[in-house]
Amino acid sequence: MLCYTVIVATGNKWFEGTDSYIYITLVGKEGCSEKTLLDKPLYNDFERGAIDCYELNVGKDLGEILLVKIEKKKYRIQDDLYCRYIAVKTPSGDYIEFPCYRWLVGNKEVTLRDGRARLPQDDKTGLVKQQRQKELEMRRETYRWKEWQPGFPMSIDADKYSDLPRDIQFDSDKNVDFTLNYSKGIENLFLNKFMNMFQSSWSDFEDFEKIFIGIKNTSSEYVMQHWKEDFLFGYQFLNGCNPVIIQKCTKLPDKFPVTHEMVSVSLEREITLEQEIEAGNIFIVDFEVLDGISANNTDPNTPQYLAAPICLLYKNTQNKILPIAIQLGQTPCKDTPIFLPTDSEYDWLLAKIWVRSADFQQHQTITHLLKTHLMSEMLAIAMLRQLPAVHPVYKLLLPHVRFTIAINTKAREQLICEGGLFDKANATGGGGHVQLVQKAMKSLTFRSLCFPDMIKSRGIDKKDELPTYFYRDDGYRVWEAIKSYVSDVVHIYYNSDETVQEDEEIQAFVNDVRSSGMQDFEHCGFPKSLKTREELTEYLTVVVFTASAQHAAVNFGQFDWCSWIPNAAPTMRRPPLNQKGVTDMNFIMESLPDRGRCSWHLGAIWALSKYQENELYLGMYPDEHFTEKPVKEAMENFRKQLAEITSSIKKRNEGKRLPYYNMSPDRIPNSVAV
Repeated sequence: MLCYTVIVATGNKWFEGTDSYIYITLVGKEGCSEKTLLDKPLYNDFERGAIDCYELNVGKDLGEILLVKIEKKKYRIQDDLYCRYIAVKTPSGDYIEFPCYRWLVGNKEVTLRDGRARLPQDDKTGLVKQQRQKELEMRRETYRWKEWQPGFPMSIDADKYSDLPRDIQFDSDKNVDFTLNYSKGIENLFLNKFMNMFQSSWSDFEDFEKIFIGIKNTSSEYVMQHWKEDFLFGYQFLNGCNPVIIQKCTKLPDKFPVTHEMVSVSLEREITLEQEIEAGNIFIVDFEVLDGISANNTDPNTPQYLAAPICLLYKNTQNKILPIAIQLGQTPCKDTPIFLPTDSEYDWLLAKIWVRSADFQQHQTITHLLKTHLMSEMLAIAMLRQLPAVHPVYKLLLPHVRFTIAINTKAREQLICEGGLFDKANATGGGGHVQLVQKAMKSLTFRSLCFPDMIKSRGIDKKDELPTYFYRDDGYRVWEAIKSYVSDVVHIYYNSDETVQEDEEIQAFVNDVRSSGMQDFEHCGFPKSLKTREELTEYLTVVVFTASAQHAAVNFGQFDWCSWIPNAAPTMRRPPLNQKGVTDMNFIMESLPDRGRCSWHLGAIWALSKYQENELYLGMYPDEHFTEKPVKEAMENFRKQLAEITSSIKKRNEGKRLPYYNMSPDRIPNSVAV
């Protein structure tokens, strides 16, 4: 008899151990062991965090161990087991690790390959080819596409969170429930007293400070103190929650008839507006996407309103970005005057409030929901359907899709569904947010998800033209670090462009994203296939960057920038200002959201802005899916690059009253998970 040693490591979180029967089968080139019971129930084997060791006596040499099959059968109750890995020590002394990192649910058997990543063309024997194909067939049955709303990117086929496969649900450390977190936010922020006065208005801006008691942080307090100032209004388009819509103005659109005479008092260089445009000092923000979107009408007692403003911005001689003209609609006429800094204090302030409210709507629904959450989920589903666990790209991407499908399913179930929490506070609730995603999808392209292309397309890629655009500068560095790491991994496994072309699984992954996830929209520009290692590297960089850096940049600053309600009004209760000279403090207070909706808004952004306990940040990969030394070296180089970026950002922020950390790698979680 030959002795094989089998080591089984269970998960170390609550409920990841089991009292069930556990069976093991070793499959080698020369034969297969008998299915062997490793555990006897109630003998305290397979407790959470355990590493249990067993000896299997086999009648003959099995040869090279190709597969390990692990099976669970219930003892008295059906309890699941989370297995981290299995290791096998052969009679000849070889030690082979078989990464698992998945749940054993019910009485199903799980078959594992060893930790070496392999492309489909690397597998030569029929046994492993068969296992590879069987795994993918099961995955496609498990992870199915579904259209949640017409015109949306496709999502997971699950009506509620409990319908999800166990492997993509949250672990016990991450208990996420939007309703619960809203309620916690409202309770922790002492907002209950304002909820009792749901539809009542605030008296003045000092009255808003009552809601701020106990919830201030350095940045949010700075916003509260300076939000009226034009420099902070402009700064937010560079480094606020939505730093992705400002663009260089090369020609004033006909629909925005600003003249030199209107803005000459704001121009500091003693040249004309046209010359300022030619010099690259004029920028524009256009919320055209909001035009025609239905405002929230879920509460007949409180009408709510949206605007689709256009804002002209000027880079002054101190390199500050200042607003110089605002039009609150897309069609110039007597009912959509152009507001200027020379207008009355309250007219100009309310015009800016409308722009900030529009920015909040665009940010939440397009920049945040569509372009990070929904895109990441779509890419995750295609990966799970088309790449087996042994594929190097699966191993590379898995940490960056962790919990994404789960958090989005929770959102569809509780947050953005009809009658959900989104309807309680936002002007685009009640269906407007659905229209907005549908409209934005018509112009969403693959290139718009490529960070350098997105920056360049807006004409703001030159650092000397916008020297305080930290989102851009930090984003470039993080993008390049991710791209360098991805390129290292790609070149370890793909020795030529032909190898990419021959990888039928990676081609199926890319095609599934385009044909199913994006429903083959012609305009989207998502590739149907990849031909080179460079194309593969860029594609995977988009996946990782979108899920990590881009989501962090537009998510975790929400409380900083949006907790002071007048700076990010989630809804407005009066129509957009259509004439000058009628605005006073009462008019503004009647326009801003009531106390109850402010409370819901604050509860939401408080919950969304919180980092989770035991967060895994960019470069942290505790689950060792890769076992090869070259990949581990690539990971270590990646971490060194990220540490250098973190250090330089920290140094730049020293002494700043308004530091920018949203693209600092030590604050970028690996995946969209909140």
